[in-house]
Amino acid sequence: MSGSRWRVLYLVRTNVRYRNFSIVRELRTDGVFSALTEMRVKTPWIEALRQKQKEDAGETFGKPALPFIQADRKLAPKRMADSHHAMILPLGRDPWLLDNYLNANGHVRLGSLFMDLDALSGIIAYKHTGELVTTVTAAVDRITIKNPLKDICDLQLSGKVTYATGRSSMEIGLQVARAPLNGESIQDSDVLLTCTFTMVSLDPATKRPVNIAPLLVETEEERRLFALGEKNYQAKKALGKVSLRKQHPNEKESAAIHNIWLQQLSFRDPKSNDTKPGNVTYMDKTRMHSAQIMQPQYRNRHNFMIFGGFLLKQTFELAFCCAAAFAHDRPAFLSLDPSTFENPVPVGSVLYLTATVAYTEKVEDDNGNFSTRMQIRVDSRVRDVEHGATKPTGQFNYTFSVPKEVSVMPRSYEEFMIWTDATRRVKRVAAILHEGSTNTDKDGVLSPHFVGGMTE
Repeated sequence: MSGSRWRVLYLVRTNVRYRNFSIVRELRTDGVFSALTEMRVKTPWIEALRQKQKEDAGETFGKPALPFIQADRKLAPKRMADSHHAMILPLGRDPWLLDNYLNANGHVRLGSLFMDLDALSGIIAYKHTGELVTTVTAAVDRITIKNPLKDICDLQLSGKVTYATGRSSMEIGLQVARAPLNGESIQDSDVLLTCTFTMVSLDPATKRPVNIAPLLVETEEERRLFALGEKNYQAKKALGKVSLRKQHPNEKESAAIHNIWLQQLSFRDPKSNDTKPGNVTYMDKTRMHSAQIMQPQYRNRHNFMIFGGFLLKQTFELAFCCAAAFAHDRPAFLSLDPSTFENPVPVGSVLYLTATVAYTEKVEDDNGNFSTRMQIRVDSRVRDVEHGATKPTGQFNYTFSVPKEVSVMPRSYEEFMIWTDATRRVKRVAAILHEGSTNTDKDGVLSPHFVGGMTE
């Protein structure tokens, strides 16, 4: 055989079928569904790398410069339907594709779905903005389980831009549901999860934010979605003003911190009969770390940065491990609470993740059974291998549940601030859930009495 596309094929016999193996690269190397990878990665890594090496060596004289985008450009409004995108993930029909999505217990890995959702949000964003701009994931505002998946089936991933006012950012609403049969529509009971991503558009040359087309809102449902997006936007702005970096704990929070501190003193006092309960763990004992070099298979469409879905998958799986080690039980995932991407992660850098049990809360269901809801905070930072520089890249907040009573206790000032921040976050999320509990069919949010979840 000769030519640039020669192949070596091997037939491996199984009990029921033959499978072809090939040295030709398939676009599943990063665990993302191939249809999404093809849209995300436009240039083979070796070509992008060689081009960059030429640019670094000054060998690209005469190459057209990147187009300059006016910061105040005027753009015609676009409809929500213009950015809508839906695709079928054929897990029920393709057992080899399913191999990429199953865990050891035969359940669908949520981390793999998170990667697909981030890739899908990028496709939707570019349908709204066009190809001239660079669009990146700025935040995941929430991922919520609605109906846990009990069996293997084809899934439909869909979404659209639901909020854009002409600034640089846009909100994208997504959902994963059982794929409907021909002629049928998706029912609320078919929806596995819903989520919201915030994307930001940048000038590819200056890396500064540029404005994008506003949304043209036409129907009552679109007005509802747009109003919800505006509310989320204002809530995030208000949240920055009450950060613990800007405001000290309030009176109630200070009193709670003081009470925990007094309890710790009592545990250490030889004259006291108080002892730390066996189901209470100090926060510093819950930490779990990981480090990984960032390979080009996980790059975004701009070739030299890691795409956000990979970071979601890695942080989620570390959070799951942290929750399981803390509770000595298999945790059920409830939600990803508002989380941010602060800085990009370059290909070739080292990603460091630290997971901590930040908050626990005892929950009683309608039958009088107790469980523990816990929030796992994952802090990420990246290190430049050559220069040793380290910078934070994001914070991710996952909520899990276990069917037993366990508790975390902070003891340093930094841990008390982590605990306080998590406490505030839990209260804000509870308020959102309570407000949306009368409209779950439309909003796709959980009621306060959520009783289900999914395990990784």
